[in-house]
Parts: sequence; structure tokens; C-alpha cells
Amino acid sequence: MAMTESVSMLLDLPRFKTLGVRVHAVQIPDTIKVIERWISDRGDPRFVAVTGMHGVTEAQQDREFKHILNAADLVVPDGMPLVWLGRRSGHALPRRVYGPELMATFFEETGSTYKHFLYGGSPEVVTKLAQTLGARYGADIVGSHSPPFRELTRTESLSTAALINDSGADVVWVGLSTPKQERWMYEHRYLLRAPALLGVGAAFDLIAGVKRTAPRWMQENGLEWLYRLAHEPRRLWRRYLVGGSRFLSYLALERSGIRSFDQ
Repeated sequence: MAMTESVSMLLDLPRFKTLGVRVHAVQIPDTIKVIERWISDRGDPRFVAVTGMHGVTEAQQDREFKHILNAADLVVPDGMPLVWLGRRSGHALPRRVYGPELMATFFEETGSTYKHFLYGGSPEVVTKLAQTLGARYGADIVGSHSPPFRELTRTESLSTAALINDSGADVVWVGLSTPKQERWMYEHRYLLRAPALLGVGAAFDLIAGVKRTAPRWMQENGLEWLYRLAHEPRRLWRRYLVGGSRFLSYLALERSGIRSFDQ
């Protein structure tokens, strides 16, 4: 019965499509409620894609990645452009589901209730993150792993899965970049026993205090990209300047009916 109720909950969530990518019109409280239901069900692992303009744009260049996003059990709008598009589709979206805020709020509300595994980031970052989460929220961090900056071998994938499974984690937080973290969750979900996998990107660095977050007013007005670009121009210029231009041009083509992005 629990599994049926969980599936029903997902089907009942409002959603909209942007460039052929299904996005759930949810907020942080809704997302936390769904994750806790997954943990309670103890069913097959499910994964959350926390995505924004960058992820949706990448999906237009990579058909396999678009399939992965649409295969996610929950796709939440991390980015004001998706929030604005959701509102235009008739959904009440006061705010975005910002990855670092989602992660921090989950720990703030659940404390030591669940067991957590941290996957991604450098050894220094995950160590500091585990310490921060433990000190700030009393979180039960049962393990962490910093993967190499390359594709994993089959042996490494199985070894990592065993490490996570042996930890008894309820939630696996994945701190890689898009689309790497979504691919990892998609490819490893059936090797794992943890009910919930969440790809939260830069949340590891921000919560650990390794990087600074944009001021709240910039976040709420769709200007976080400018703050991040100013601090990491060499790494992010292509994502925001080239990717942002592509996103807008794709939207124009879709809105005008010149091109369909549903395939």
C-alpha cells in the first residue's frame, strides 16, 4: 500500500514542460515530504534532479541526458528562469528549489532522524561538510566518498555501491556538477539500497563554507549567475554566457512554434 501511495503522490504533483524537459512545480516543503515518503516506503531507490537553465540547455545538446532528466523521479526548479516559466504555465511557484537551501532545510527539519552518505567533492570538502552538518544539525553522516575526476570503471562503481550500501544510508547526497551527478544517480540507482538520491551540485562547497553564496536579493531575482560568474569567470563563462543565450534562443523557437523540443 505504501508504494502505491508514494507513486500516487508523484503522479499528483503538478508539472510543466520546458524544452521537452518535465519539471515538477514544487517547493522545498513539497520536496522534503516526497523524500521522507520514499524513505518510509523503503522501496527501490529514487532520484531527484535539482536542475535549472543550465541542465535544461544541456539536455538539448545531449539526447541521452534529456532522457535521464525525464527519467528522474522528481525534477525540481533550481533557477528563477524555470520558476518564471512555471508561473507562466499557471503554477504557483513563489520561490525556486535552491539545492543548497533544500539540503540545509532537510537537515534542519530532520536532524538525526536519518542516515546520510555524502558522495562527491574533494576529501577536504566532504570532511568539512560532514563536520558542519553534524555540528549544526546533529546529522548522522554514516559515510562519504570523493570519486576521481574521470569516468569510473565497473569495478570502482561496484566498490562504491558496496561502500554506500554497507553504510546503511537512507539518503545519498551527490555533489557533482550537472550533468555528471544526474548520470551517476541514473546509472547507479539499481546498485544501491538507499531509498533517496539527490544531486545538489555546489551545495557541498557552499554549506561547508568553501565558497560564498550570492546575496539573497540576487538569488531571488535571478541574478545568482552574475555573482557566480564574477567569482569564477574562467570556469563558468561558457555555462552562463553561451548556455544562457542558447536557452533563450531555444525558448523563442519553441514559443513561436518553429521547433518542437519534445523529442
